[in-house]
Amino acid sequence: MTVQMPLSTQINATPLHDATRLTGDNGLAHIRLGDQLYTLRITRAGKLILTK
Repeated sequence: MTVQMPLSTQINATPLHDATRLTGDNGLAHIRLGDQLYTLRITRAGKLILTK
């Protein structure tokens, strides 16, 4: 899903990511920050959980 915004808004906007696209069909994604690995999970209730 791509959200189009005016150019003036895009310059200072916080990036927007769709969690279902990040996690795919299984609802899980790994996110690396430096040397740490995190897991992003979508629960059955439709909530997000980020764990180390």
